[in-house]
Amino acid sequence: MSIGFGQTFNLHEQALYLQARRTELLSSNLANSETPHYKAKDFDFKASLQAAVSNPLGNKLLKQTNSKHIQPEDSDYRFEVMYRMPYQASLDGNTVEDQVEMSAFNDNAIRYMASLRFLNGKISTLMSAIRGD
Repeated sequence: MSIGFGQTFNLHEQALYLQARRTELLSSNLANSETPHYKAKDFDFKASLQAAVSNPLGNKLLKQTNSKHIQPEDSDYRFEVMYRMPYQASLDGNTVEDQVEMSAFNDNAIRYMASLRFLNGKISTLMSAIRGD
């Protein structure tokens, strides 16, 4: 009986990667909350995770075979960054709303910790199976 590590860890690997990228975006939004004309950014985590899990290799399947071919896009970008629509626009054109960003940041942090716990549980289960416990 073989263990499919790719299947076992793929979902959590992709989730952790996307949650880390989302943390960077949200923290950038919070850091620029006073910057005039700064536009808050985010991405659809659920859609991005679904796309990443359905194609875990991203664009690594593509390779340039001729110098005249178009370069494949970087596989690290499995999500589409979008601008957040503000509930109430500010006078200086900044769309960052501290409460919304902090709420999204905290929600993302909780989900990141949950993913780590699920991954830790899977590893513990595999270790128990290997030891024969």
